[in-house]
Amino acid sequence: MAAVLVGQFHARDAEGRVYSVHEFQESTPCAEGLAGTEPVTTYKLAIGDRVNKLDDNSFLLVQTGVTLTREPATSNATS
Repeated sequence: MAAVLVGQFHARDAEGRVYSVHEFQESTPCAEGLAGTEPVTTYKLAIGDRVNKLDDNSFLLVQTGVTLTREPATSNATS
């Protein structure tokens, strides 16, 4: 099974601490050569702790049970 980093974002807990969350897509080899297996998306903190997705903007830090909320994406583009 191979995992590829496909995204990263910041999330905040209720006390305002910011966490860097990495999004991975894992592909599993097809059983008996069957095609069509969908990749599985997993989430981890930058330090390696596992994170479960609750909904589009809410995540649960598995080790501590802390709920995280995704920060809105910001743009640093200048004109």
